[in-house]
Amino acid sequence: MGYLVGITVLWAFSFSLIGVYLAGQVDSYFSVLTRIALAALVFLPVLRPRLLRGRQRWTLMGLGAVQLGLMYIFFYQSFLLLSVPEVLLFTVLTPLYITLLDDAFFRRFTPFHLVTAALAVLGAAVIRYQGLDGDYWLGFLVVQGANLCFALGQVGYRRLSAELPRDLPRLSVFGWFYLGALAVALPAFLWLGNPGALPTTPTQWGVLAWLGLVASGVGYFLWNLGATRVDAGALAIMNNALVPAGLLVNLLIWNRDADLPRLALGGAIILASLAVNEWWQRRRAPLSA
Repeated sequence: MGYLVGITVLWAFSFSLIGVYLAGQVDSYFSVLTRIALAALVFLPVLRPRLLRGRQRWTLMGLGAVQLGLMYIFFYQSFLLLSVPEVLLFTVLTPLYITLLDDAFFRRFTPFHLVTAALAVLGAAVIRYQGLDGDYWLGFLVVQGANLCFALGQVGYRRLSAELPRDLPRLSVFGWFYLGALAVALPAFLWLGNPGALPTTPTQWGVLAWLGLVASGVGYFLWNLGATRVDAGALAIMNNALVPAGLLVNLLIWNRDADLPRLALGGAIILASLAVNEWWQRRRAPLSA
């Protein structure tokens, strides 16, 4: 749990750094590529390829491609459509996706999940009820794409880790995770990126360096390591702990003029959707047993 708490504090600043210094100023695909490349540089020197079998390497690369590569592409695009507080609030649905993915793995379907999802969409509408344009809803869907990728990566890494020997040094194999993400980020920049929108100030380069080496490099390794040492309930709670932490940083430092009552009401409805989902899960557990 200590790893998850520490990374939550670390990532709380990442949302605002992206929204204030990079979004709309630096090409989002270049930002994604730079973060992943720098993170890979941290782990490639200690990578020991022979410690994993071929299938395990490809699985870990696939998890990196989804949890980091695709997630970042969705995530950075969302800042072009939404404010930082809105992006943060819309990330609280990640635990719901973890539940849905768990249902998918076990080939079951729970219609009640659609009710909680609809309640969360209502909360999103309340946050900006006077400006519900196409870009707003597109931004909401883009954040959900990021949430789904992040949830899939966490669930997948937990399952993969359970198959690996306990004495396997995770530090010596995690480089495959970043290589998988790089396999997504590099073609995305070459195909969709704008070379004319690269960083132009030392601050922008410094933010990218911090996000790549620390937030992505150290952050994702320790977060995934921590995810294997707690139960699914604790992992879901820590996913949502990112929201108040990130909001606190953004509102106190960069966004003091935000519409707090509307954010609070919409956020409360979204959180209520998760509470209802949690109540349903606990109610269903004895019946399943």
